[in-house]
Amino acid sequence: MRLFERYLTLWVALCIAAGTLLGHLLPGAFAALASAEVAKVNLPVAALIWLMIIPMLLKVDYGAMRQLQQHWKGIGVTLFINWAVKPFSMALLGWVFLRHLFAEWLPAGQIDSYIAGLILLAAAPCTAMVFVWSNLCRGDANFTLSQVALNDAIMVVAYAPVVALLLGMSAITVPWDTLLLSVGLYILVPVGVASLLRRWMLSRSGEAGLQLALTRLGPVSLSALLLTLVLLFGFQGQQIVEQPLVIALIAVPILIQVYFTSGLAYLLNRRLGVAHCVAGPSALIGASNFFELAVATAVGLFGVHSGAALATVVGVLIEVPVMLSVVRIVNRTEGWYERQGAGDRGQS
Repeated sequence: MRLFERYLTLWVALCIAAGTLLGHLLPGAFAALASAEVAKVNLPVAALIWLMIIPMLLKVDYGAMRQLQQHWKGIGVTLFINWAVKPFSMALLGWVFLRHLFAEWLPAGQIDSYIAGLILLAAAPCTAMVFVWSNLCRGDANFTLSQVALNDAIMVVAYAPVVALLLGMSAITVPWDTLLLSVGLYILVPVGVASLLRRWMLSRSGEAGLQLALTRLGPVSLSALLLTLVLLFGFQGQQIVEQPLVIALIAVPILIQVYFTSGLAYLLNRRLGVAHCVAGPSALIGASNFFELAVATAVGLFGVHSGAALATVVGVLIEVPVMLSVVRIVNRTEGWYERQGAGDRGQS
């Protein structure tokens, strides 16, 4: 596990290169894996996500969930970033970079579609992968689960109106099959499985046995994360080779958005005296995206070969490496964060 963590940046780079190369050399094999999906949810990736999030969910003390009112400041910051900042800042960044600064290098007929894809991506807060990021920054597992559940509940009613407002479209069709399947597959079922496993482990081996199991699952979880990278870049290997400049230009506003929203959430939490174990996942939840929902909505509204679909796919490609860099920043700045006056510190 220490070998993985010490050289994680190297492993990520190698997996990105391997995925891109294999996707270009073996398009048929990756096309077959990519086609194994239900309602735009890829099943091989879903299986790997399960391996990543179950260890995190095993840490959740479900009996302590009632104490979450102490985290109200962290929850408030995350909701503010997710719903009042991120969709609107992404619309602004897309307009500045794609419509103006990069316009001469992009196909003119696709620029509006690219911006629409970025908005669809930013308006959908992340679900499953947040558990992975929270685990890597030693975040409070109970806070993470409650925040994801609350975001999902809000997303059911707020996603379509926010997207409609920013795109100027009166009728937004939400892919309910993708949304509901993802919530069930990545939240409800894993939480149920992890709750039963945790109860069984505690009754059989106690807390020591649970901690030993979590230690042993660590390398499995991280290996699943790296294999997910290989698959994601392998699925798009040919597009990366064929359209490297377009993909790189679309990635710029997404990168700025991730660092802006995560940094703003982190600083707001620090200003409000929120504990670092809550501020870390709050910042990561604020920056991460629900890419299955964004991709499905883009395909439904604009078509599978549209600029909007490509923009959401670019978001998928850079999600893991960029969020890992945010995790690293959160971990490295913990000492600075905790130097805030003790009088302001709370478990909010």
